[in-house]
This record gives sequence, C-alpha cells and structure tokens, in this order.
Amino acid sequence: MNVPMLDLKAQYVPVMGRIKEALEGVFAEHQYIMGPPVKEFENKMADYLGIKNAIGCASGTDALVLAIKALEIGEGDEIITTPFTFFATASSISRNNATPVFVDIDPLTFNLDPDKIEAAITEKTKAILPVHLFGQCADMDSIMAIAQKYNLKVIEDNAQGIGCTWNGKMSCAFGDIGTLSFFPSKNLGAMGDAGMCMTNDDDLAFKLRQLRVHGENPKYYHKWIGLNSRLDTLQAAVLGVKLDFLETWSKGRRANADFYNSHLKNIPGIRIPHIDSRAVSIYNQYTLVCEKRDELMAYLKSKGIGCAVYYPLPLHLQECFSSLGYKKGDMPVAEELSLKVLSIPIYPELTDEQKQYVCETITNFYFG
Repeated sequence: MNVPMLDLKAQYVPVMGRIKEALEGVFAEHQYIMGPPVKEFENKMADYLGIKNAIGCASGTDALVLAIKALEIGEGDEIITTPFTFFATASSISRNNATPVFVDIDPLTFNLDPDKIEAAITEKTKAILPVHLFGQCADMDSIMAIAQKYNLKVIEDNAQGIGCTWNGKMSCAFGDIGTLSFFPSKNLGAMGDAGMCMTNDDDLAFKLRQLRVHGENPKYYHKWIGLNSRLDTLQAAVLGVKLDFLETWSKGRRANADFYNSHLKNIPGIRIPHIDSRAVSIYNQYTLVCEKRDELMAYLKSKGIGCAVYYPLPLHLQECFSSLGYKKGDMPVAEELSLKVLSIPIYPELTDEQKQYVCETITNFYFG
C-alpha cells in the first residue's frame, strides 16, 4: 500500500469545480495584480480569525520580513525566537539587519519555552517571535506577559497553525502582528506561494499595505523602502474557495490524530504528540519522538509510507548563523529532538485502511 506524506490530488478533486470557476472569473476580468479577489480573501480571513486587518503578500517568508520592517526593528536590535523551526523564521530577522537570539524549546510541545525567555532579554531586545509549530499554539499567555513586562513587540509566526487556538483565542490574535503562509503543503495552501500579515493595529495595517508595494503612497511617492510582495490575484481566488473547507479539513486532521494516538500510544520507543490542555491543534504535522528514528524512517519508506524530519539541524547550528557564536550543546532540547522527531501522514483525506497500515507498520518495526 502507498501512503504519501501529502496527497494534494485527493484534496483538490472535491473542490476543483469551484476553483476553476473562481479562476475563470479572474481570467474574465484580467485584473491579475491586486484584483478584487485579493481584498475579498483578506476580508474573509479577517472574519475567520476575528482580527481587524489582513494584508496579503507574496509568501509566508515575506510576511515575516514585512512584519519586522513595519515594527521598525533593524540593525543593532535583537529578536528572541526558537531554534526549532523552518529557516524563514530566523532569516527574516537577519534580512532586516537585526539579530536572532535563540531560546530553547519545551520538550513536550516543541514550542518556544517561556521559562527561558527572560534570561535572554537584553537592552537590545525589541521583540519576541514565537512559532506555532506543527499546528499547536505556543503558550501565548506567558509570552505576552513577558512582552508586556519588558515593553517588547510580539510577532506570531503562524505559518503552520492557521485556526489553532490557545484558551479559546485564535492564533495571530495575540501579538502585534501575526503572519501566515499559504505554501501548498499548509493546511490552507495555495497553488503556489502566498502569505499574509494579520493585525488589530490600524496604523500597522496601513504601513504593511504600503510596504508590500515598495513603500509607496501615493503611487510613485515612497515614504519607506518596502518590498514588491503582493498576494497574486489568482492565488487569492484559490484560497478564497479553499477557506470554506478549512474547518472541515482541520477536524479531519484531528480525527486522524486521535486514531494514531489510540493505536501508537503504547508502543515502547515512540512518543505521540503532546497537546497542551489549553491548546487546540490543527496538526499541520503529526510528529513522533522516536528511538531509532533514522532506521524507522528508512523502514517506513521501504513500505511505501511517506515520512519526513522537521527539522534535522536546529537553526543555531546552521552554518549561516555561525557568526552568532552558538555551539553544540547550547540548545540541548532542540538538539536532542532534532535527532528523534519524525512526522507521518496526517492529511484529512487519509483512509482508515491507510491509517491502519501506517500504525501496523510502525508496530511491526518496534515489535518485529
């Protein structure tokens, strides 16, 4: 049996009719840059997340770059973030000429550990940048309390967590700015790159809208140096259709996670995902902590089961950040987990037979 890590074909088959209709509407109007579907999707996202302003842009990476730029954080400034995340989280800091300061993660949730943040704060610290990793919201109550205590900005990297909540409150609604990625593999994925910034601050929203078009306002007059980072009209049309299905897809992922939990929880050598009681996860990934991880990964692939390691080398040990002075052993939790984590298929279109096959194959690996 074949169980791919992600099956976009299975996702698109039920919705393709509506997507084609939406795309044909764009083709009929020929407004390919900032056409009406962009604003329509922005409004739809703002309503869904309960946040005043949604500002579309070209990618999740650009959303982070724009967020930092809008907060006027730059050379000589520091932003505290996690070493256990996708590269864009930290690279967006460096691209604004600021310095990423890494803080180790919680061993259960994989998210930034609030208990370690205060020790990393200096007079140069301007913001905290938590990531809602694998679809589970970080401990935003604790992070916001620290930010308020030290008068710091908060940027939520919500590339993997659209629709996840903390104490009933949507991610992206806590900090000054929240960012989204609509990369095709995300729970709400475009047919290419796309991203978004979310904020309840009208002044920041105004600035973000200018920064995504070279910082101009009005046309050909530039108050700031921004980016060319507009949400493509075609992608907005696709996302506007798919957003209607997001809650159903998220419920499907949670149901699949429940299935895995019940079948894998008692296997020695692996640990199923820990979801904090205050959080509702949308399971962008279902990530196990495994003994003999590499051997298990090879075994699953030999049996036709997709799997992946997110992430094999923490950011503080990446060559491009060597000038920051971090060394092996500085982030022991992230370093240990990078050697043990393995994500298995969790997309909502998985069949019961596929899930059963995944569980049986993992069981067979550990029990022979």
